Amino acid sequence: MCRCRRYAAAPVSLMDRLRELRIDGRPLRRRDFRLLTASGVITMFGSFITIVAVPFQLKQLTGSYVAVGAVGVAELVPMVVFGLWGGAIADAADRRRVILWCEAAMATCTAGLLVNALLPHPAIWPLYLVAAAVAALDGLQRPSLDALIPRLVPREEMTAANALQGLRYQIGAIAGPAVGGALVVAAGVPAAYAIDALTFLASIALLFALRPVPPSEHAERPSLAGIARGARYAWSRPELLGTYFVDLAAMFLAMPMALFPFVADELHARWALGLLYGALPAGAMLVSLTSGWASRVHHHGRAVLIAAGVWGLAIAAFGAAPDIYTALALLVVAGAADMVSGLFRSTIWNQTIPDHLRGRLAGIELLSYSIGPTAGQLRSGVMAGLTGLRPAIVSGGLLCVAAVAACTALMPGFTAYDERTSDPATVGLDASRN
Repeated sequence: MCRCRRYAAAPVSLMDRLRELRIDGRPLRRRDFRLLTASGVITMFGSFITIVAVPFQLKQLTGSYVAVGAVGVAELVPMVVFGLWGGAIADAADRRRVILWCEAAMATCTAGLLVNALLPHPAIWPLYLVAAAVAALDGLQRPSLDALIPRLVPREEMTAANALQGLRYQIGAIAGPAVGGALVVAAGVPAAYAIDALTFLASIALLFALRPVPPSEHAERPSLAGIARGARYAWSRPELLGTYFVDLAAMFLAMPMALFPFVADELHARWALGLLYGALPAGAMLVSLTSGWASRVHHHGRAVLIAAGVWGLAIAAFGAAPDIYTALALLVVAGAADMVSGLFRSTIWNQTIPDHLRGRLAGIELLSYSIGPTAGQLRSGVMAGLTGLRPAIVSGGLLCVAAVAACTALMPGFTAYDERTSDPATVGLDASRN
C-alpha cells in the first residue's frame, strides 16, 4: 500500500492577494536608482507648476487663445530635433553628466522666467523662447534618463523600475498643477517660477551624488550616420516597431485632452475641468501603486495590445458619457490602460536594446510618445469642428481599437513577444553594426 501523502495547497488569503498587488519596491534598494527617482519626483513637481504658470501668464498678458495654444507649436520642433540628437549624445557621453548639465540649463531658463515676471511690464517673447529652450533641453536630457535605468537595475527588476518611474511622473502631474493653480491665483506667477527654480536646485544636488555612468565600449561619436544606424536597428526589430506603432495609433487617434473644456461645457460641469485633466494621471497612478502583478506578466506585446484596446474603448465610451461622473470614471480607466501599455513598452525597450544603442533608441521613443499626443490633439480639434464634439471623441476611440486589431494581425512578432524566450540586448544586433 502506498504510504505517500497528498498535501492540499494552502488557501491563499485576501491579504496575500492584496500584497501581491502592491508596488514592487526592489529597485529602490539600489542607491543610484533611489537618488535618480527622488530627483525626478522633485523636478516633475516643479515643472508642472510652471506648465500651469506659463499659459496663465500668457492669458493675462494677451487674452488670446491663439497665443496660449502657440506654446505647443514652439515646443514641438525643438523636442523632435534635439530628442534625436540627445539620443546620439546619450550613447557617446557619461549619461549622468548629460542629465546634470541639462538640469542646470533648465534651472537657468526658469530663473529667466522669474526675472521677466518681476518686471513692471513683462515681455511676451521670453515665454515662447524659454518654452522652446526647455523643450530642446528636455529632448537632450530624456534619452540619457531613459537609457540610464538599465545601468542601475538588473533585468528582472526592469518592470518594477518602470512602474516607479511612472509614479514619479504621476505625482508631478497630479500635485504640480494643483499647487501651481493655487500659487498663480493666490501669490502670483513669480512665486510659481521661484518654487520651480528651487526644485531644480534640490534635484541637481541629488544628481551630483550619482556615480558616473561612462559610455559603453562600443560607443561612437554623435553623428547623423549614427542616428540612422539606430533607426535601422529599430526597423529590424518587430517588437520595437510594434511598441511605436501601437502608441502612435492610440495617441493620434484617441487623445481628447484638447476637447476637455468643451466636454465640461457639454456636461454642464465647468467646475470639473481640472478633474478631467487629473483623471488620466490618477488612473495611471492606481496602476503604478498596484503594479506588483506586472513582474509576473511575460507576454509584453500582448499586454501592450490589450491595454491600447482598452484605452480606445474607454475613450469612445467617454465621448458618449451621459454625465460628468461617468466621464471621469472612464478617463480613470483610460489612464490606467495607458499606464499598463507604457509600463510594458518601456520594459521591452529596456530589456532588449544593446547598451551602446539605448540612447539613440530612446530618442526615437521620445518621438513616438511626444508627436502622437500633440498631433492627436490637433486631429481631435479638427474632427470636432467637422463632425461635432461627441462624434469626434467616439470615432477616435473606435479607430484606435481598429488600429490595434490591425497591429495584432499584421505584426505577429510583436504579438508573440515573450521576455522569457527573447535574447536580451542581442536581437537585431547585426543590423546595428551596418
